[in-house]
Amino acid sequence: MDTITIKDIAKICGVGVATVSRALNNHPDINPETRQKVLDVVEEYGFVPNNSARNLKKTDSRTIAILVKGMTNPFFMKMIGIMEEEIQVKRYSLELRHVDENTDEVEVALELVKEKKLRGIIFLGGLITHSTEKLEKIGIPFVLSTIPVSDGSEGSYSSVSVDDVAESRKIVDFLIKKGHKKIAFMGAPKSDISIGKLRYDGYIRALEDNKIKPDQKLIWHSEEDADTYSMQNGYDVMNSMLKKKMKFTALFAISDTMAIGALKALREAGIRVPEDVAVVGYDGIDMGTFCAPTLTTICQPFEEMARKTCSILFDVIRHDLAHQKIIMEAKIVERESTGNQEVSIG
Repeated sequence: MDTITIKDIAKICGVGVATVSRALNNHPDINPETRQKVLDVVEEYGFVPNNSARNLKKTDSRTIAILVKGMTNPFFMKMIGIMEEEIQVKRYSLELRHVDENTDEVEVALELVKEKKLRGIIFLGGLITHSTEKLEKIGIPFVLSTIPVSDGSEGSYSSVSVDDVAESRKIVDFLIKKGHKKIAFMGAPKSDISIGKLRYDGYIRALEDNKIKPDQKLIWHSEEDADTYSMQNGYDVMNSMLKKKMKFTALFAISDTMAIGALKALREAGIRVPEDVAVVGYDGIDMGTFCAPTLTTICQPFEEMARKTCSILFDVIRHDLAHQKIIMEAKIVERESTGNQEVSIG
């Protein structure tokens, strides 16, 4: 319903109008469970009568903030769209903030809580390594989405992510099972301690599992000032490595966008994919189905992750449920970009 009255609230709750009025005005002569039931309906429908608004702490603000590291990542943009939809369905408003790679997102969150009187926060991308004490200063429910969960802080926040080490290990093992041993790695800067580091660890573990010694010449880190998860960076890194005449049969790029950039560089160099070099990415963005050749990838369940993130957050906000830490499974989507022939560049 578009508008709701006290009579509507009474009908939904199965109580009298007088009971609703007492709940709104915080009268002591009302059952606590009944009061909470009324307040939950009031919150759900956004009903705040002028004469009792000061008594409804829960309805002081109906704003959820999403703090994003990696705003240009198409994977995140799709998740943000789904999250916005979920937030609007709950009749909350959205505050979207981009956080630079070198900015402390928790500090940004603390400032936003003061400015906007937020009800909840979603951290999207990056890595949270702060102490429990600092996280607790945020003071409102929050969920880490797509962010690796650090040790500790078991009960202070929720998280929804995939296991980046395990999933990277899976896609590299897939290449090895197709006959590849000289597998190049295209990753983040050496200083990265977040997603890039975890996906690198998965690459190394897959090689070790298959008794393949990692070749440092085939481990390609991005420049420190690069826009890591971009097609331009994938293109630049690949061109740089081609000039060094590296020998490899396959490439694992830690994002689909980087892999797509690498495909362009390979094509311009006259190197065929998959006949000469196999290429795989990570994420499962739509763009991978439109590049030529189409991209084999490890596909994250982005829609499910986005909806689960919002579901958990609202469960904590509205029903005071316990925090959850959810690990979802990605899947390999095999397309045209994988093969098993060795190539010698130069």
